[in-house]
Amino acid sequence: MARFKFPKFRKNKKEILKLKTSNKPAFIGEIKKELELIGVFLGLQGKLLNDGMVMTLGWAEALKKWSTRLMYRQRGRFSQTFVHASMALLAFLGIVLSAKIESIMTSGGGEGGYNSGIIMATDSQMADTLVSNLPKGEITEYRVSEGDTVSSIAQKFGVSIDTIMWENNLKSVDSIKAGEILRILPLTGIRHKVVRGETIYSISKKYGVAAQNIVNYPFNSFTNDETFALAAGQELLIPEGIKPNQIIIDTNRYIARTVAPIPGVVGEGNFMWPTSGYISQRFTWYHQAADIASPGNPAILAAQGGTVVTAGWNGGGYGNYVVIDHGNGYKTLYAHMLTNSISVKAGQAVSQGQQIGTMGSTGRSTGTHLHFEVIGSQGKVDPLSVLK
Repeated sequence: MARFKFPKFRKNKKEILKLKTSNKPAFIGEIKKELELIGVFLGLQGKLLNDGMVMTLGWAEALKKWSTRLMYRQRGRFSQTFVHASMALLAFLGIVLSAKIESIMTSGGGEGGYNSGIIMATDSQMADTLVSNLPKGEITEYRVSEGDTVSSIAQKFGVSIDTIMWENNLKSVDSIKAGEILRILPLTGIRHKVVRGETIYSISKKYGVAAQNIVNYPFNSFTNDETFALAAGQELLIPEGIKPNQIIIDTNRYIARTVAPIPGVVGEGNFMWPTSGYISQRFTWYHQAADIASPGNPAILAAQGGTVVTAGWNGGGYGNYVVIDHGNGYKTLYAHMLTNSISVKAGQAVSQGQQIGTMGSTGRSTGTHLHFEVIGSQGKVDPLSVLK
C-alpha cells in the first residue's frame, strides 16, 4: 500500500516577514478590544461592590451625619445630661463590683508572726487579724530647747534617761545646753556596732539582756534569719540593753520580775499565769507580748477557760502555737511550744489551768520561753496588766 505524505509548505523568510507585517494592525486591534472589555467588566464589579457597601453601611453614615448635625445645632445642650449619665453608670458599676473587689482584697495574705502584728489561724478557724501601727525604727535628731532637761526629753520620746546619755556620750544629766543636737533612739536600750566574731549571744551577754530581745526587735537585720548571723560593721539596737560598767539612773526599767510557781485554778473572771519562769521581755510597741522563760520546759496552761480556735504550726514566727477565745472579748495566744507537745485541737473547750502544751523554742526563737499575748477588743494589751 502506498504511504500518504503530507504536503510540505515552504516559505522563504521574505514571505514570512511580509505576512507578519500585513497582519499587525489587525492583531493590535484585537488586543485593544479585549482590554476595553476587561475594563468594562472591572468597572461593573467595582460598582457592584460599592453599591453593596453603601447598602450595608449606609445606616452608619446616616447616623453619624444625624448625630453630628444634632450636636452642632444644640451646642452642649446635652453635655450635662451626658456627664450625669456617665456618673450614674460608674456608681452602678461600683455598687455591683464592690463585693467582688472586697473579697479579692481580703482573700490574700499569708501567715504572719508576732513581729508583723498579724495573727493568722492554721486551722479552718481564724483568729482576728490585728494590724499594728508601729513607728519606724529610726534614730531621731532633736535640738535642745530652753528649759529642756534629759529627763523631760526622755519622757517626751518614751525612752529612759540612760538611753539618751549613752547614745550621746553625756557625762551627766546637766551637760546639755540649748541648741545642742541629741540623737534619740526609738526605744529604751543601746545602739551597738558589730565587730568581727560577735554573735547575738555574745552581744546580749555584754549588755545584760536575752538574745531573744535582739531578735524580737523588727528593725534588726541578720545575714541569715535562721542562724541570726551578723555582718561586721552593721548596727543593732539592743532593747533594754545596759551599757557595761555604768551606774544605772533609771533602775526600775531593768528589774526582771520573777514569776511564782503556777497556782491552782482561780476564778474564771481572772487570768492566771500560763507557766512558770521569769519575765525575759516585757510588753513594748514592737513586741506586744510578755516572754516568760525557763530552761526546764514547764507545762503551758490555759490562762482562762474558753474555746481553742487555733492550734498548730505557724511558719511566720510563732512556731507551734495555740489561740484560745475566752468568750468575753479576750483571746490569749501561746507561742514557741515544744514540737509535738500541743495537747488540744481547734474547736475544743478548755478550762482554766488545763495543760495545752509544753514550753519550747520553735519558730523565731533563740531559747526556751513562752511568747504570751492577751488580745482584747481594741487590740493587744500588756499581759502583766491582766495577770493575777
